[in-house]
Amino acid sequence: MGGARGRSRPEAEEGPDRTQPGTGKTEAGRRFEDGRRFEGGRPDGGQWYDGGRRLEGGPLEDGPFGRASASGRGVPWGRVRRAVLAGVVAAAVALPVSAAARPRVPAPPPAQLGTVSAATLDTAYAANRANITEAARMAEAHGDHRRASAERTMAVPTRHFLTFDGRGPGRAAEVFGDLAHATRVAVLVPGSDTTLDTYERFRAGAFALHKRLEGTSTARTAVVAWLGYETPGTVSPAVLTTGRADEAAPGLRAFVSELRGIAGPDAALTLLCHSYGSVVCARAAGGLAVSDIALFGSPGTGADSVEGLHTSARVWAARGADDWIANVPHTRADLFGTTLGFGTDPVSPAFGARVFSARDADHSGYLAPGSHSLANLARIVLGETAEVG
Repeated sequence: MGGARGRSRPEAEEGPDRTQPGTGKTEAGRRFEDGRRFEGGRPDGGQWYDGGRRLEGGPLEDGPFGRASASGRGVPWGRVRRAVLAGVVAAAVALPVSAAARPRVPAPPPAQLGTVSAATLDTAYAANRANITEAARMAEAHGDHRRASAERTMAVPTRHFLTFDGRGPGRAAEVFGDLAHATRVAVLVPGSDTTLDTYERFRAGAFALHKRLEGTSTARTAVVAWLGYETPGTVSPAVLTTGRADEAAPGLRAFVSELRGIAGPDAALTLLCHSYGSVVCARAAGGLAVSDIALFGSPGTGADSVEGLHTSARVWAARGADDWIANVPHTRADLFGTTLGFGTDPVSPAFGARVFSARDADHSGYLAPGSHSLANLARIVLGETAEVG
Protein backbone atom coordinates (compact mmCIF):
# COMPACT_ATOMS: atom_id res chain seq x y z
CA MET A 1 0.00 0.00 0.00
CA GLY A 2 1.10 3.58 -0.54
CA GLY A 3 -0.48 6.93 -1.00
CA ALA A 4 -0.27 10.71 -1.11
CA ARG A 5 -2.40 13.49 0.27
CA GLY A 6 -3.15 16.95 -0.97
CA ARG A 7 -5.65 19.72 -0.37
CA SER A 8 -6.31 23.20 -1.66
CA ARG A 9 -5.95 26.14 0.70
CA PRO A 10 -9.05 28.21 1.44
CA GLU A 11 -9.12 31.85 0.42
CA ALA A 12 -8.75 34.44 3.19
CA GLU A 13 -11.89 36.04 4.58
CA GLU A 14 -11.77 39.79 5.05
CA GLY A 15 -12.60 41.23 8.47
CA PRO A 16 -11.49 43.73 11.09
CA ASP A 17 -7.83 43.93 12.03
CA ARG A 18 -6.87 41.74 14.95
CA THR A 19 -3.78 41.46 17.02
CA GLN A 20 -2.02 38.11 16.70
CA PRO A 21 -1.61 36.70 20.20
CA GLY A 22 1.96 36.84 21.40
CA THR A 23 3.21 38.87 18.44
CA GLY A 24 1.61 42.31 18.66
CA LYS A 25 1.12 42.19 14.90
CA THR A 26 -2.17 42.67 13.13
CA GLU A 27 -3.62 41.35 9.92
CA ALA A 28 -6.94 41.50 8.19
CA GLY A 29 -9.42 38.84 9.21
CA ARG A 30 -8.63 35.29 10.21
CA ARG A 31 -5.13 33.94 10.35
CA PHE A 32 -3.82 30.94 8.44
CA GLU A 33 -1.93 27.92 9.76
CA ASP A 34 -0.82 25.28 7.23
CA GLY A 35 -3.71 26.08 4.92
CA ARG A 36 -6.33 26.05 7.70
CA ARG A 37 -8.04 29.10 9.19
CA PHE A 38 -9.01 29.68 12.79
CA GLU A 39 -10.46 32.42 14.92
CA GLY A 40 -8.45 33.94 17.74
CA GLY A 41 -6.07 32.40 20.21
CA ARG A 42 -3.24 29.97 19.70
CA PRO A 43 -3.45 27.16 17.13
CA ASP A 44 -4.09 24.66 19.92
CA GLY A 45 -6.82 26.66 21.59
CA GLY A 46 -8.93 28.15 18.82
CA GLN A 47 -11.84 27.13 16.68
CA TRP A 48 -10.63 25.32 13.58
CA TYR A 49 -12.21 25.06 10.18
CA ASP A 50 -11.83 22.35 7.58
CA GLY A 51 -13.75 22.10 4.35
CA GLY A 52 -16.32 24.63 5.59
CA ARG A 53 -17.01 22.76 8.86
CA ARG A 54 -16.18 24.20 12.26
CA LEU A 55 -14.30 21.79 14.50
CA GLU A 56 -13.71 22.27 18.20
CA GLY A 57 -10.79 21.03 20.24
CA GLY A 58 -7.55 22.02 18.58
CA PRO A 59 -5.50 21.40 15.49
CA LEU A 60 -6.23 19.03 12.67
CA GLU A 61 -4.18 15.93 12.13
CA ASP A 62 -3.51 14.18 8.85
CA GLY A 63 -4.86 10.71 8.18
CA PRO A 64 -5.42 8.59 5.08
CA PHE A 65 -8.98 9.87 4.76
CA GLY A 66 -8.27 13.60 5.30
CA ARG A 67 -7.95 15.66 8.46
CA ALA A 68 -9.58 15.29 11.86
CA SER A 69 -9.44 17.28 15.05
CA ALA A 70 -7.06 15.96 17.67
CA SER A 71 -9.92 15.58 20.12
CA GLY A 72 -12.10 13.77 17.59
CA ARG A 73 -15.03 16.15 18.20
CA GLY A 74 -16.94 17.42 15.24
CA VAL A 75 -15.68 14.70 12.87
CA PRO A 76 -18.48 12.79 11.12
CA TRP A 77 -16.83 9.37 11.11
CA GLY A 78 -20.03 7.69 9.94
CA ARG A 79 -19.92 9.86 6.85
CA VAL A 80 -16.24 9.10 6.36
CA ARG A 81 -16.85 5.36 6.44
CA ARG A 82 -19.81 5.64 4.06
CA ALA A 83 -17.75 7.81 1.73
CA VAL A 84 -14.89 5.29 1.73
CA LEU A 85 -17.24 2.42 0.96
CA ALA A 86 -18.92 4.44 -1.78
CA GLY A 87 -15.50 5.17 -3.24
CA VAL A 88 -14.60 1.50 -3.20
CA VAL A 89 -17.79 0.60 -5.04
CA ALA A 90 -17.19 3.36 -7.61
CA ALA A 91 -13.59 2.25 -8.09
CA ALA A 92 -14.69 -1.35 -8.54
CA VAL A 93 -16.69 -0.20 -11.53
CA ALA A 94 -14.40 2.49 -12.95
CA LEU A 95 -10.93 0.99 -12.55
CA PRO A 96 -11.47 -2.25 -14.50
CA VAL A 97 -12.95 -0.21 -17.36
CA SER A 98 -9.99 2.16 -17.46
CA ALA A 99 -7.54 -0.75 -17.18
CA ALA A 100 -9.23 -2.52 -20.08
CA ALA A 101 -8.90 0.64 -22.18
CA ARG A 102 -5.15 0.92 -21.52
CA PRO A 103 -3.08 -0.96 -24.14
CA ARG A 104 -0.80 -3.65 -22.78
CA VAL A 105 2.89 -3.46 -23.57
CA PRO A 106 4.02 -6.30 -25.83
CA ALA A 107 6.79 -8.54 -24.51
CA PRO A 108 8.16 -12.01 -25.21
CA PRO A 109 7.09 -14.92 -23.01
CA PRO A 110 9.47 -15.72 -20.14
CA ALA A 111 12.63 -17.67 -20.92
CA GLN A 112 12.21 -21.43 -20.63
CA LEU A 113 14.71 -22.40 -17.95
CA GLY A 114 13.53 -25.63 -16.41
CA THR A 115 14.67 -26.29 -12.85
CA VAL A 116 17.40 -23.85 -11.86
CA SER A 117 20.22 -25.14 -9.64
CA ALA A 118 23.40 -23.65 -8.27
CA ALA A 119 25.24 -25.08 -11.26
CA THR A 120 22.91 -23.44 -13.79
CA LEU A 121 22.48 -20.02 -12.16
CA ASP A 122 24.73 -18.20 -14.63
CA THR A 123 22.83 -19.76 -17.53
CA ALA A 124 19.54 -18.57 -16.03
CA TYR A 125 20.90 -15.07 -15.52
CA ALA A 126 22.08 -14.89 -19.14
CA ALA A 127 18.78 -16.19 -20.53
CA ASN A 128 16.78 -13.66 -18.54
CA ARG A 129 19.13 -10.85 -19.58
CA ALA A 130 18.47 -11.72 -23.23
CA ASN A 131 14.73 -11.84 -22.55
CA ILE A 132 14.82 -8.41 -20.89
CA THR A 133 16.74 -6.98 -23.84
CA GLU A 134 14.11 -8.25 -26.25
CA ALA A 135 11.31 -6.93 -24.03
CA ALA A 136 12.95 -3.48 -24.10
CA ARG A 137 13.17 -3.59 -27.91
CA MET A 138 9.50 -4.52 -28.23
CA ALA A 139 8.41 -1.85 -25.74
CA GLU A 140 10.38 0.79 -27.63
CA ALA A 141 8.83 -0.28 -30.94
CA HIS A 142 5.41 -0.07 -29.30
CA GLY A 143 6.11 3.50 -28.20
CA ASP A 144 6.31 2.82 -24.47
CA HIS A 145 9.58 4.63 -23.83
CA ARG A 146 9.24 4.49 -20.05
CA ARG A 147 9.01 0.71 -19.99
CA ALA A 148 11.79 0.38 -22.56
CA SER A 149 14.09 2.57 -20.49
CA ALA A 150 13.35 0.62 -17.31
CA GLU A 151 14.09 -2.68 -19.03
CA ARG A 152 17.31 -1.45 -20.64
CA THR A 153 18.48 -0.54 -17.13
CA MET A 154 17.64 -4.06 -15.95
CA ALA A 155 19.52 -5.69 -18.82
CA VAL A 156 23.01 -4.43 -17.93
CA PRO A 157 25.51 -7.30 -17.42
CA THR A 158 26.12 -6.54 -13.74
CA ARG A 159 22.52 -7.35 -12.77
CA HIS A 160 21.20 -10.86 -12.19
CA PHE A 161 17.57 -11.90 -12.62
CA LEU A 162 16.39 -15.31 -11.54
CA THR A 163 13.01 -14.74 -13.21
CA PHE A 164 11.57 -12.13 -15.58
CA ASP A 165 8.26 -11.62 -17.35
CA GLY A 166 7.79 -8.35 -19.23
CA ARG A 167 4.14 -8.88 -20.05
CA GLY A 168 1.52 -6.61 -18.48
CA PRO A 169 2.65 -4.89 -15.25
CA GLY A 170 5.57 -7.31 -15.25
CA ARG A 171 7.23 -9.68 -12.82
CA ALA A 172 10.85 -10.17 -11.84
CA ALA A 173 13.16 -11.59 -9.20
CA GLU A 174 16.57 -9.97 -8.92
CA VAL A 175 19.45 -11.47 -6.93
CA PHE A 176 22.06 -9.52 -4.97
CA GLY A 177 25.03 -11.55 -3.79
CA ASP A 178 26.16 -15.14 -4.32
CA LEU A 179 22.93 -17.09 -4.02
CA ALA A 180 24.57 -20.44 -4.75
CA HIS A 181 26.80 -20.23 -1.66
CA ALA A 182 24.71 -18.07 0.67
CA THR A 183 23.99 -19.35 4.16
CA ARG A 184 21.44 -16.59 4.82
CA VAL A 185 18.95 -15.39 2.21
CA ALA A 186 16.46 -12.53 2.49
CA VAL A 187 13.44 -12.34 0.19
CA LEU A 188 11.78 -8.93 -0.10
CA VAL A 189 8.07 -8.92 -0.95
CA PRO A 190 6.72 -5.53 -2.12
CA GLY A 191 3.43 -3.76 -1.57
CA SER A 192 1.07 -1.91 -3.86
CA ASP A 193 1.91 -0.04 -7.06
CA THR A 194 5.09 -2.01 -7.73
CA THR A 195 5.52 -2.85 -11.41
CA LEU A 196 8.39 -2.99 -13.88
CA ASP A 197 7.82 0.73 -14.45
CA THR A 198 8.35 1.51 -10.75
CA TYR A 199 10.71 -1.36 -10.02
CA GLU A 200 13.82 0.72 -9.32
CA ARG A 201 12.41 2.18 -6.09
CA PHE A 202 11.74 -1.39 -4.86
CA ARG A 203 15.19 -2.46 -5.98
CA ALA A 204 16.79 0.41 -4.04
CA GLY A 205 15.62 -1.11 -0.75
CA ALA A 206 16.96 -4.54 -1.65
CA PHE A 207 20.30 -3.03 -2.67
CA ALA A 208 20.51 -1.06 0.60
CA LEU A 209 19.87 -4.23 2.62
CA HIS A 210 22.50 -6.12 0.63
CA LYS A 211 25.10 -3.41 1.29
CA ARG A 212 24.18 -3.37 4.99
CA LEU A 213 24.60 -7.15 5.28
CA GLU A 214 27.93 -7.04 3.45
CA GLY A 215 29.20 -4.23 5.63
CA THR A 216 28.29 -5.64 9.03
CA SER A 217 28.76 -9.41 8.77
CA THR A 218 31.17 -12.01 7.43
CA ALA A 219 28.29 -14.39 6.78
CA ARG A 220 27.62 -15.39 3.18
CA THR A 221 24.39 -13.58 2.37
CA ALA A 222 22.10 -12.95 -0.58
CA VAL A 223 19.07 -10.72 -1.05
CA VAL A 224 16.30 -11.38 -3.56
CA ALA A 225 13.85 -8.68 -4.66
CA TRP A 226 10.76 -10.74 -5.53
CA LEU A 227 8.20 -8.95 -7.69
CA GLY A 228 6.40 -12.22 -8.29
CA TYR A 229 2.78 -11.11 -8.35
CA GLU A 230 0.52 -8.43 -9.79
CA THR A 231 0.43 -5.89 -6.99
CA PRO A 232 -2.78 -3.92 -6.39
CA GLY A 233 -2.99 -0.22 -7.02
CA THR A 234 -2.87 1.96 -3.93
CA VAL A 235 -6.19 3.51 -4.97
CA SER A 236 -8.14 0.41 -5.96
CA PRO A 237 -10.64 -2.02 -4.45
CA ALA A 238 -8.04 -4.81 -4.69
CA VAL A 239 -5.80 -3.16 -2.10
CA LEU A 240 -8.54 -3.59 0.54
CA THR A 241 -8.97 -7.36 0.13
CA THR A 242 -6.81 -10.48 0.31
CA GLY A 243 -7.64 -11.39 -3.31
CA ARG A 244 -4.29 -10.50 -4.88
CA ALA A 245 -2.47 -12.03 -1.91
CA ASP A 246 -4.39 -15.28 -2.27
CA GLU A 247 -3.39 -15.38 -5.95
CA ALA A 248 0.25 -14.59 -5.10
CA ALA A 249 0.75 -17.04 -2.23
CA PRO A 250 1.25 -20.23 -4.32
CA GLY A 251 3.87 -18.43 -6.41
CA LEU A 252 5.75 -17.29 -3.31
CA ARG A 253 5.72 -20.80 -1.88
CA ALA A 254 7.06 -22.21 -5.16
CA PHE A 255 9.75 -19.52 -5.30
CA VAL A 256 10.95 -20.25 -1.76
CA SER A 257 11.14 -23.93 -2.71
CA GLU A 258 13.22 -23.01 -5.76
CA LEU A 259 15.58 -20.96 -3.59
CA ARG A 260 15.98 -23.95 -1.28
CA GLY A 261 17.03 -26.01 -4.29
CA ILE A 262 19.69 -23.43 -5.18
CA ALA A 263 21.04 -22.37 -1.79
CA GLY A 264 20.63 -25.76 -0.16
CA PRO A 265 18.51 -27.05 2.74
CA ASP A 266 20.74 -25.54 5.43
CA ALA A 267 20.44 -21.93 4.29
CA ALA A 268 18.32 -19.74 6.57
CA LEU A 269 15.60 -17.94 4.61
CA THR A 270 13.84 -14.80 5.83
CA LEU A 271 10.78 -13.12 4.33
CA LEU A 272 10.75 -9.31 4.58
CA CYS A 273 7.25 -8.14 3.77
CA HIS A 274 6.32 -4.51 3.22
CA SER A 275 2.81 -3.04 3.28
CA TYR A 276 0.42 -5.17 1.18
CA GLY A 277 3.33 -7.61 0.78
CA SER A 278 2.71 -8.57 4.42
CA VAL A 279 -0.71 -9.86 3.37
CA VAL A 280 0.98 -11.97 0.67
CA CYS A 281 3.49 -13.39 3.16
CA ALA A 282 0.71 -14.17 5.62
CA ARG A 283 -1.29 -16.10 3.02
CA ALA A 284 1.83 -18.07 2.04
CA ALA A 285 3.21 -18.61 5.55
CA GLY A 286 1.56 -21.92 6.46
CA GLY A 287 4.17 -24.66 6.23
CA LEU A 288 6.71 -22.42 4.50
CA ALA A 289 10.32 -23.40 5.24
CA VAL A 290 11.60 -20.03 6.48
CA SER A 291 13.20 -19.07 9.76
CA ASP A 292 11.76 -15.57 10.10
CA ILE A 293 8.95 -13.41 8.70
CA ALA A 294 9.17 -9.64 9.21
CA LEU A 295 6.11 -7.48 8.57
CA PHE A 296 6.68 -3.72 8.30
CA GLY A 297 4.35 -0.91 7.31
CA SER A 298 1.61 -3.52 7.40
CA PRO A 299 -2.13 -2.80 7.09
CA GLY A 300 -2.79 -6.19 8.73
CA THR A 301 -2.47 -9.73 7.48
CA GLY A 302 -5.99 -11.07 7.33
CA ALA A 303 -5.22 -13.15 10.43
CA ASP A 304 -6.21 -12.29 13.99
CA SER A 305 -2.88 -13.35 15.47
CA VAL A 306 0.46 -15.02 14.77
CA GLU A 307 -1.19 -18.37 15.49
CA GLY A 308 -3.47 -17.73 12.53
CA LEU A 309 -0.47 -17.71 10.18
CA HIS A 310 0.18 -21.40 10.93
CA THR A 311 3.95 -21.00 10.79
CA SER A 312 6.84 -22.14 12.96
CA ALA A 313 8.89 -19.12 11.86
CA ARG A 314 9.61 -16.23 14.18
CA VAL A 315 7.21 -13.44 13.25
CA TRP A 316 8.34 -9.83 13.61
CA ALA A 317 6.49 -6.55 13.12
CA ALA A 318 7.37 -2.86 13.01
CA ARG A 319 5.80 0.45 12.12
CA GLY A 320 7.56 3.81 11.91
CA ALA A 321 6.25 6.82 13.79
CA ASP A 322 5.79 8.72 10.52
CA ASP A 323 4.00 5.93 8.65
CA TRP A 324 0.49 7.00 7.61
CA ILE A 325 -0.67 3.39 7.60
CA ALA A 326 -1.10 3.64 11.39
CA ASN A 327 -4.31 5.54 10.65
CA VAL A 328 -5.85 2.79 8.52
CA PRO A 329 -8.60 1.05 10.52
CA HIS A 330 -7.50 -2.41 11.59
CA THR A 331 -10.82 -4.12 11.10
CA ARG A 332 -12.70 -6.33 8.67
CA ALA A 333 -16.13 -5.71 7.18
CA ASP A 334 -18.30 -7.51 4.63
CA LEU A 335 -19.48 -5.52 1.61
CA PHE A 336 -21.57 -7.26 -1.05
CA GLY A 337 -20.03 -10.61 -0.17
CA THR A 338 -16.44 -9.30 -0.15
CA THR A 339 -14.39 -8.90 3.03
CA LEU A 340 -12.63 -5.53 3.22
CA GLY A 341 -9.73 -4.89 5.59
CA PHE A 342 -7.13 -7.08 7.24
CA GLY A 343 -7.99 -7.24 10.92
CA THR A 344 -5.62 -7.08 13.88
CA ASP A 345 -2.77 -4.59 13.84
CA PRO A 346 0.48 -6.63 13.58
CA VAL A 347 2.28 -4.36 16.07
CA SER A 348 -0.46 -4.70 18.70
CA PRO A 349 0.05 -7.04 21.67
CA ALA A 350 -3.07 -8.95 20.59
CA PHE A 351 -1.37 -10.09 17.39
CA GLY A 352 1.58 -11.59 19.24
CA ALA A 353 4.48 -10.72 16.92
CA ARG A 354 7.95 -9.73 18.12
CA VAL A 355 7.74 -5.97 17.73
CA PHE A 356 10.93 -4.11 16.81
CA SER A 357 11.66 -0.42 16.46
CA ALA A 358 11.54 1.49 13.18
CA ARG A 359 11.84 4.85 14.95
CA ASP A 360 10.54 7.65 12.70
CA ALA A 361 10.42 5.71 9.41
CA ASP A 362 7.69 6.76 7.00
CA HIS A 363 5.84 4.29 4.80
CA SER A 364 8.59 4.19 2.18
CA GLY A 365 11.57 4.56 4.51
CA TYR A 366 12.05 1.20 6.24
CA LEU A 367 14.96 0.19 4.01
CA ALA A 368 16.54 3.62 3.75
CA PRO A 369 20.35 3.49 4.06
CA GLY A 370 21.49 4.28 7.59
CA SER A 371 18.03 3.89 9.10
CA HIS A 372 17.34 2.14 12.38
CA SER A 373 14.73 -0.08 10.74
CA LEU A 374 17.22 -1.24 8.09
CA ALA A 375 19.70 -2.16 10.83
CA ASN A 376 17.06 -4.20 12.64
CA LEU A 377 15.93 -5.97 9.48
CA ALA A 378 19.56 -6.87 8.74
CA ARG A 379 19.91 -8.32 12.26
CA ILE A 380 16.81 -10.44 11.72
CA VAL A 381 18.23 -11.78 8.45
CA LEU A 382 21.52 -12.59 10.16
CA GLY A 383 19.81 -14.37 13.03
CA GLU A 384 21.08 -11.83 15.57
CA THR A 385 17.76 -11.81 17.37
CA ALA A 386 19.16 -10.62 20.71
CA GLU A 387 20.47 -7.47 18.99
CA VAL A 388 17.11 -6.49 17.47
CA GLY A 389 15.68 -3.50 19.29
